[in-house]
Amino acid sequence: MTQRIHHTNHSGRRFAAWTAAFASMMLMMTVASAQQNPATGYAPVNGLKMYYEVHGSGEPVVLLHGAFMTITNIWNGWIEELAKTRKVIAIEMQGHGRTADIARDMTSENLADDVAALLDHLRIPRADLIGYSMGGGVAMQCAVRHPDKVRKVVVLSSYMRRDGVVQEGAEALKNLSPELFVGSPLEAEYRKLSPTPDGFPKFVRHMVAAMSQERDLDADKLKATPAPMFFIFGDADGIRLEHVAEMFRLKGGGTHGDLGPRTASRLVILPDSTHVTLLERKSIIVPMVNDFLDAGP
Repeated sequence: MTQRIHHTNHSGRRFAAWTAAFASMMLMMTVASAQQNPATGYAPVNGLKMYYEVHGSGEPVVLLHGAFMTITNIWNGWIEELAKTRKVIAIEMQGHGRTADIARDMTSENLADDVAALLDHLRIPRADLIGYSMGGGVAMQCAVRHPDKVRKVVVLSSYMRRDGVVQEGAEALKNLSPELFVGSPLEAEYRKLSPTPDGFPKFVRHMVAAMSQERDLDADKLKATPAPMFFIFGDADGIRLEHVAEMFRLKGGGTHGDLGPRTASRLVILPDSTHVTLLERKSIIVPMVNDFLDAGP
């Protein structure tokens, strides 16, 4: 028992350090890049009042943040670059940022249905999706559940099954608690933006329960989705490389492109990049994303 407690505390301390590093990096991104007066609103979707912002004009692309994140502390810099040529729709999903939590399971299926309902609300028949971490899982689920609404998908550091996470990452997620976030910029951001500023501990517990109960995405369903997908990972971002290769192969990857047809899906693994620092590589990633989204079918 003593050994188990020590291991849990060690995992908790490591996650706390990761959280601090992530929050600091997000804060710097926020300071470095200000929003450019977007159109904003709240969409009534599936019992939520979902906050969204619309930047730029052109073909629509929806940005899906990761767990515990908001538009402000993840997409600054990304939005400005993408909005030069596209209509960028950034949202805050259930319980995150300015979107209040509700008494509903926070599954990727439910969140994916919210994205589809938002597109209906905005009268957008079809859009591209870019999702990071939790948002990448939501993007893949949306492509599976609403194939007529999704043109292309960019998956940043996410997975289709829980066994896709490396062991130490899975252990850290199990040991999440509100106490690990006390005094962090993530907690401060929640208190600043949320309609329920004192509800952060309850929100964390809801998120932990959701992650522990999350169902895997069926491989055959991912394979059957018509939307091409661009999988983008760091070489040290906590997702098993074997799992990354499996997802890419399901979307037609792994062939010899000089000797036969090539898949419309793509894969890149960036060197010296972690789950957190991958987002800092936007000067490299955004041009590749634009090239993928602009490519013909």
